[in-house]
Amino acid sequence: MKIGILCYPTYGGSGIVATELGMSLANKGYEVHFISSALPARLDITNPNIFFHRVNVQTYPLFQYQPYDIALSSMIYRVVNLYKLDLLHAHYAIPYAYAAFTAKQMLKEDNNDIPLVTTLHGTDITLVGQHPSYKHAVEFSINQSDAITSVSESLKKDTLQFFNIKKEIQVITNFIDNSEFDDCSECQRTQFANPDEKILIHVSNLRPVKRVDEVLQIFKNVEKKVKSKLIIIGEGPDMEKVNQFLEENPELISKIRLLGKVNDLYKILQLSDVFLLPSEQESFGLAALEAMAAYTPVISSNAGGIPEVNIQGETGFLAEIGNVEAMSNYTIKLLSNDELLAKMKQNAKDQAIKFDLKNILPIYEKMYRTTIENFNKELTKV
Repeated sequence: MKIGILCYPTYGGSGIVATELGMSLANKGYEVHFISSALPARLDITNPNIFFHRVNVQTYPLFQYQPYDIALSSMIYRVVNLYKLDLLHAHYAIPYAYAAFTAKQMLKEDNNDIPLVTTLHGTDITLVGQHPSYKHAVEFSINQSDAITSVSESLKKDTLQFFNIKKEIQVITNFIDNSEFDDCSECQRTQFANPDEKILIHVSNLRPVKRVDEVLQIFKNVEKKVKSKLIIIGEGPDMEKVNQFLEENPELISKIRLLGKVNDLYKILQLSDVFLLPSEQESFGLAALEAMAAYTPVISSNAGGIPEVNIQGETGFLAEIGNVEAMSNYTIKLLSNDELLAKMKQNAKDQAIKFDLKNILPIYEKMYRTTIENFNKELTKV
């Protein structure tokens, strides 16, 4: 089977899931073509079954905004024709599902057509999709897809609430490869904390929805009760809030490490005692799942699909969005009780194993085969 994957190249959840899925399919012998504006962050292009096609946008002074969607549709059309793809998989409704539909219309002019799968990841529904400028295009793109998947039950519910969707939405959760989180003999905890200190960690793209200011406030509250350090991994617009916090709390400068984007995330997660995720919105909580795979319990909000991953009182604790006091108290409770911490670390890992790649990949494979079979049946009726 030849599969075209359309995704963002960034470190965000949708791009990571799309990349990991494509690489896993390639490892099983599928031919996988990535179509994106840049090389996806985690993509291993040394695999002979992986192809990358960069979407180049020609600049022209007439355009205030460069027509990426048109260039994307044209590239999809070219790749399908050149490599005889069997299926397209769009990760994120806008622009990928919309551009794929346009490409399919072009292909029909050549008496060619292939099925389109669209995976909904979150903000394409809860933020971008609800904006009046995009809502109807998002709804149209989803309904024109031959198969639709959602990464959580919560996101499926939101999609059906916000849009008039005429097709079934199948929930296929995000996943991780637990083998990447094996015990790390190279991890040096002393690089980040003293033996008598606990390590809190936050990983995100530091957008406002991630509420990094609350991460900082939680740590400030916790540090008063428990000797600890905070590691923040990621870059984004709210880094200015981090810098402002440090200016206002100079006594914490030596206790907070800002690492930006890192390539050895798993090693650092394995050093940590608690993962903080006070997000305002999370369709699934992939970052939390990665932490749990590294034996790190999660203190989070109860936003979106997080409760489907982080189980209250078992793998960590959840609180209402914005309840910094509750999240602070939960963190202090957990870090002050080594027996409870050890139990939750193991529970977190056990939960992560349920979302292992080996359990989720066959679901995608079956969905692909079913989608192609149904698509071909419809073609024979025409």
